[in-house]
Amino acid sequence: MIRNSQIRLGKSEALAGGSLADAVAKASGGKVLRWYVAQSTAEELLVEVTTWDEIRERPKDAATDRFHPGRNVVLNVVPTGIGCSIGGFAGDAAPVSNLLAGAADYLIANPNTVNASNFINLQSRNILYTDGYSIDLFCAGAAELHIPYANRIGLIVENTDERSVATIYNIVNAVRAIHGVNISDVVVTEQRIGGRCHENGSKGFVGTVDNPQVLFDACERLISRGVNAIAITTNISDLPLHNYAKHFDGQYPNPIGGVEAIISYLVTNRFRLPSAHAPLLNAKELDLAHAVVDARGAGEFASESGLACVLIGLKNAPQIAPPNGSRIADVVNVHNLAAVVMPASCLGGVPAVYAQARGIPVIAVRENQTILRVDREVMRMDEVIEVENYAEAAGVLLALRNGIHLESVRRPLRTLRY
Repeated sequence: MIRNSQIRLGKSEALAGGSLADAVAKASGGKVLRWYVAQSTAEELLVEVTTWDEIRERPKDAATDRFHPGRNVVLNVVPTGIGCSIGGFAGDAAPVSNLLAGAADYLIANPNTVNASNFINLQSRNILYTDGYSIDLFCAGAAELHIPYANRIGLIVENTDERSVATIYNIVNAVRAIHGVNISDVVVTEQRIGGRCHENGSKGFVGTVDNPQVLFDACERLISRGVNAIAITTNISDLPLHNYAKHFDGQYPNPIGGVEAIISYLVTNRFRLPSAHAPLLNAKELDLAHAVVDARGAGEFASESGLACVLIGLKNAPQIAPPNGSRIADVVNVHNLAAVVMPASCLGGVPAVYAQARGIPVIAVRENQTILRVDREVMRMDEVIEVENYAEAAGVLLALRNGIHLESVRRPLRTLRY
């Protein structure tokens, strides 16, 4: 059973000594799939949690005793379903991701950062297209990221009409022919998977799945045929069409992103393979305020399906448990993590919490606004580096990489005296 709920934690106790993740797990019965701090009062944190009864326990600090020197890694997180003004639409955080990638050996980015249906922009080859559950394990020190030369991708298509299946196969063949992606197997399910939108109390979107076993059975068929990355494309139910139209006018969070995250979290947790979800057919029959949609959502609206970007992104997606015989080009873990970049108003998620506990710099971007108000003050993160925009964040990353103390490049410069 997949459940979305809210829990309240005493603020002082939950934030003491970097124990928030443990406090969330304890209050949720230890079956936590995904969580984030959504609201705060002077005394309490309100945490929105997705739990799953069949969750696999994560490895215990599997990466903390291994070091891979010489690699500088930056994590750029754009949370989904909370209305990020940059990255909350259709791949509109791709330019800033490519910018930040120029200041690191590797930039880890969650899929929705660059996903834009037909228009994915992975300009920098050092961007690691990494699903949210793998990012959580990486930040916790529970998994390493094994960077492959290329993955062998399997695709799951939810049971649908013949015309839609034909559209999907045309997209698959186009990605194979144009991008050189190895998509070796496709499974069309006989039953519905049943992904559904769910709006939390914070007005952020998550989701649930009616028939996860249908999804898992399809995964097992693909894995038995030798795939090591899984793309999923399904229809989404309970889609609030009025608010979805407002999203394309730039005024509302994307209601699909939350359920997409849950689907990929389920697959990666169960099978330890990179995964990503795409809408089967993008919604077009909407009562839009403008015939030309907001530029940030135009990539999705101009594409018939959301699938192409996922297939292209998974081509080099990192593995957390590579199968025997995998060809791996490089390996990194949390010891390589130089900084985490996030919107300044949503610092209550796994990456920021674990980064603070490990003394890893968190760069908070004020310009990337969200519907949340969970900032450095709420989370009592005194060492957060706040910047106005991603251009400034890139400068901070270059300074950190080159060992330049940030105080030395700002004015006035404090004079030390005897």
